[in-house]
Amino acid sequence: MAADEATDDELKEASGETTKKKSGALKIILIVVGVLALLGTNIGMTLYLTSNSKDAASEEGAHEEGEESTGGDGEHASGEAEKNMIYFKFDPTFVVNFQAQDALRFLQVTVEVMARDEQVIAAVEQHMPIIRNNLIVLFSSQDFTTISTRVGKERIRAQTLSEIQKVLKEQIGKPGVEEVYFTNFVMQ
Repeated sequence: MAADEATDDELKEASGETTKKKSGALKIILIVVGVLALLGTNIGMTLYLTSNSKDAASEEGAHEEGEESTGGDGEHASGEAEKNMIYFKFDPTFVVNFQAQDALRFLQVTVEVMARDEQVIAAVEQHMPIIRNNLIVLFSSQDFTTISTRVGKERIRAQTLSEIQKVLKEQIGKPGVEEVYFTNFVMQ
């Protein structure tokens, strides 16, 4: 019986050592896998970010090369189309109410303009009170059923452009703004 107990104790000790060895090896494997996963993620993000910056740099380089090629009179070969477009967002968003079939309706519009001259954008900012006033009057005088259609939205967009250009023409002598975009248009 003592011999049987000795062998049982020896078996328990031997299996305990192998369990300790297995759990230690498992911990090492898990740590190695975790480190490799972090390295892979880090390398992947680095490659992704540098490839995006290379694309932007190559586009910028192509743009700079295009600026060097000029026509015979020193102007760009494609003229105005070569200039960068500058966008300006009217802040805060326009919110107006108007009457529609015995119901009070609301219109929320985010307006952005595009010009190719920074002086025009500066003039838009400088004369913002006049422009905002005229646009609020324009938006609040709209018919709900008309601006519910795509054609109606395009018409009010054209009217908005015309109104902004009219103010700029009066204030700085040129219309300046080329396009108006509605980046948010909510009717309720």
